[in-house]
Amino acid sequence: MKSILLIGQSNMAGRGYLSDVPAIYNENIEMLRNGRWQMMAEPIHFDREVAGVGPAASFAAAWSQDNPDEKLGLIPCAEGGSSIDEWGADQLLSRHALAETKFAMASSELIGILWHQGENDSLNGHYKNYAKKLKAVFDYFRKELALPELPIVIGELPDFLGKTGFGLSATEFAEINREMAKVAGDNCYLVSAEKLNANPDGIHINAESQRQFGIRYYEAFTQKRNILHALGDEDEQLSKIYGRAATKNEKIYLLSRDFALGRIDYQKFMEKFAEIAE
Repeated sequence: MKSILLIGQSNMAGRGYLSDVPAIYNENIEMLRNGRWQMMAEPIHFDREVAGVGPAASFAAAWSQDNPDEKLGLIPCAEGGSSIDEWGADQLLSRHALAETKFAMASSELIGILWHQGENDSLNGHYKNYAKKLKAVFDYFRKELALPELPIVIGELPDFLGKTGFGLSATEFAEINREMAKVAGDNCYLVSAEKLNANPDGIHINAESQRQFGIRYYEAFTQKRNILHALGDEDEQLSKIYGRAATKNEKIYLLSRDFALGRIDYQKFMEKFAEIAE
């Protein structure tokens, strides 16, 4: 089993509305929760009650399409509103992420880190030291995990910031993006946030754009290069992901979920279960 660490702030944790996009279920994609690998279901993170769609699900679904005989585990450790300083050496968030990752590495092979953070540092000139701090974060994680060549994918901040709502104060997002670009290289790959759209709050990437973002993250990861613009086939790739036929185990999972949520009664559950089991 392979695994991927998810770190950063709220746009990595995901705030896209779950009802805005088709759900992604795949028995070969799991997430670490309560010390166990469970089949992935969004929200993957629970850093806040409002957690929703982030880039990880579509990233993982694209990976699974290319690796149909393997499992991928997601390690959710992003924290909404966190600053770059909170991810520094021996800080609470980095210590927690490392503990979770080392636990996961007992049963999986860590193959990369997905990072998205910077909104919190996009004001008051914080960008001036951002590249130095970001590199130090990545160096620290690689050292502590004893994986000096571990691939890391960095997502840019979207250009809807600094204009409205909660994103109004993030006026230095372009400067942060330039600082991120300085860190790219040495198995670090930068992913463009071009043409991504916001939730009504003006700071969080909406669900449809998060799905597209995840495809870009995967392209950077698998091609080992920066993705400097939107890809031309993101919607086509997502259509293939959404159109994938559910397996028997996935159908049983979804049926059990509907029963647990009170959407169907026990008789209907048993009828549907018998149909699936045939």
